[in-house]
Amino acid sequence: MGTDNLIHKRRARSAKGLQRRAARRDAYDKVLIVCEGKKTEPHYFHGLINHYGLNTANVQVCGECGSDPNSVLSFAKQRYREEKDAGDAFDKVFCVFDKDAHTNYDGALKAIATAQPRNTFIAINSVPCFECWVLLHFVYSTKPYSALPGNSAGNQVLSELMGYFPDYKKGADNIFAMLLGRLDDAKNNAERSLRQAEASDTDNPTTRVHELVIFLQAIKR
Repeated sequence: MGTDNLIHKRRARSAKGLQRRAARRDAYDKVLIVCEGKKTEPHYFHGLINHYGLNTANVQVCGECGSDPNSVLSFAKQRYREEKDAGDAFDKVFCVFDKDAHTNYDGALKAIATAQPRNTFIAINSVPCFECWVLLHFVYSTKPYSALPGNSAGNQVLSELMGYFPDYKKGADNIFAMLLGRLDDAKNNAERSLRQAEASDTDNPTTRVHELVIFLQAIKR
């Protein structure tokens, strides 16, 4: 009898906790954004969330999950399971990572494409790096990047970006605000370059960050 009462009390507390969490959210999707980077990408998306007045109870961003695509997906799955077990699962989980020189990049893309539940986990990948998205705010380009001795593909993108955006600093917390006036250009350039890359059967360079940006811009609707 005592054990039954304890179980009922625990269930009641859990139900009340779930109700409180749901009450804090607005009436749109609950979303998780898991980023490979600890600062640059999370700061960018926090800036977007703040600008569009999105509820942080609805849209959560994490960058403390490791530094390669597999660790991003592993952390995303863990957080999804935790929230599902609590009765409050995420509607969408976005995995934000770069190709860079990661040997597990292709495997992570395939794992995300087949992750359960279907159409919940979505890859937001950039080739070779997130700075390609930033660069597209200033110029449309399909020039590929390949590692050279002592000069990685990512460093080459960064060097080119500095020519257009000398104030750019990796990890800065105001990147979204600084780029806001060029956001439409970046979305158009990213979509255009992605179509061109697919037509040419390549992924270098490409980014899908615009897809997440467009999703977040429309989420309240």
